[in-house]
Amino acid sequence: MEDKKLTFIMYPWYAMGHLTSFLHLSNKLAHRGHKIFVVHPTNTLSKLEKFNRYPELINFKSVTVPHVDGLPLGAETTSDVPIFNQNLLCQALDITLPKIESLIQEIKPHFIFYDFAYWVPSIARKYKVKSVHYCSITPSSVGYLMRGENPSSEAEMMEPPPGFPVDSSIKLHKHEARLIVALHSMGKNSSNSGSGSGSGSCSGSVSFTQRLLLAFQDGDAIAFKTTREIEGPYCEFVERKFKKPVVLAGPVLPEPIETSNTEEKWSKWLEKFQEKTVILCAFGSECNLKKDQFQELVLGLELTGYPFFAALKPPIEAETIEEALPEGFKERTQGKGIVHSGWAEQQLMLSHPSVGCFVTHCGGNSLSEAMINECQLVLVPNFGDQFINSRLFGGDLKVGVEVERNEENGSFTKDGVSKAIKMVMNDESEEGFKIRANRAKWREFLLGKGLEDSYIDALLQKLQCLL
Repeated sequence: MEDKKLTFIMYPWYAMGHLTSFLHLSNKLAHRGHKIFVVHPTNTLSKLEKFNRYPELINFKSVTVPHVDGLPLGAETTSDVPIFNQNLLCQALDITLPKIESLIQEIKPHFIFYDFAYWVPSIARKYKVKSVHYCSITPSSVGYLMRGENPSSEAEMMEPPPGFPVDSSIKLHKHEARLIVALHSMGKNSSNSGSGSGSGSCSGSVSFTQRLLLAFQDGDAIAFKTTREIEGPYCEFVERKFKKPVVLAGPVLPEPIETSNTEEKWSKWLEKFQEKTVILCAFGSECNLKKDQFQELVLGLELTGYPFFAALKPPIEAETIEEALPEGFKERTQGKGIVHSGWAEQQLMLSHPSVGCFVTHCGGNSLSEAMINECQLVLVPNFGDQFINSRLFGGDLKVGVEVERNEENGSFTKDGVSKAIKMVMNDESEEGFKIRANRAKWREFLLGKGLEDSYIDALLQKLQCLL
């Protein structure tokens, strides 16, 4: 039974964080001789290929993202679409149902892993294929944010749901609850605006929340990238909530990646500075700050006095980074500060000996990459599950410090950014000392010999039992 080689189809949501998350798991499965077909939007291949450690076992299957009225021409991933228009990308995903069905017929896999394509289980059952919701967000986020089909009020969303683990540090601030309630309603009034048909395709007729609830309720199991040591009580809560087996893949640590010419350039720049003195700030491929917040952030980095490298998208009101920088900023930080809008290989930079602090938007993949490196964590969540991740890592695990924000509108100041960074970087700070000790403890745990293997082996054993 244990020696049986399995075949998987992976169909992640069209966001780079989801695509790479599914690919990292594919590498772990391929390492044990299993065969995987990763379905991806056509133009993402160049960014994904470099993560494929087993090209003889992991095959890429491209899918053309259908055009839906209102989507920017050629849009393929969430980074091409403003957050509150992403229901249109959901409609495009749903129109691919026939393509996925024909792939299932052609490949005849044992399992299909999916996330936002809530209709996958109903097609999979037709061909006696098991479906697993591989969730790219944490069990704590799922447990806290998924409240049922009707969005909770802001006041309700600020407090945990009934039955949530009592020792949890997780709660939402007012401005965060407001954003979450708006997200829960997304797509609710766009019924029948797509161009699919049949019981399996939603064509925009489900809200974002309904989509996620159906995705959790209909599969044969729910899988997460986490460990019981970190999120055990939250896993149990999700298992009770959805009455589905919850299986864990463990930390699913990213494989080392090769250095490109661009990364060598940044590596040489980092080498100019002493060990653990550089601040790396990166907010992912989707986060567009407002111009005033962008300026407060970079001024906060300058205020620390440490060298810094910030990989950020231009703010909402600007075309380029150059025009958004505060007056005189470039001249003052010449030689010791870079604000860069292009692609920067975060995983490589985090492992550089000069990097001592990581200012992060709290995306799941970013936190996973950071936790196995030695840099200290400063948390600046911007949206959705990032708020929950920030409380989990800053509150429950106490491995980072969150930047203080205005309760009503969520704004932060340059002083708040600088204060948080100095706290984790300063050897004299008592709170900083405790955080650094916790960081070291959890890093040692995650890199512990045999931890990852034991989780992946247990995952495969549980999957075999579903067949």
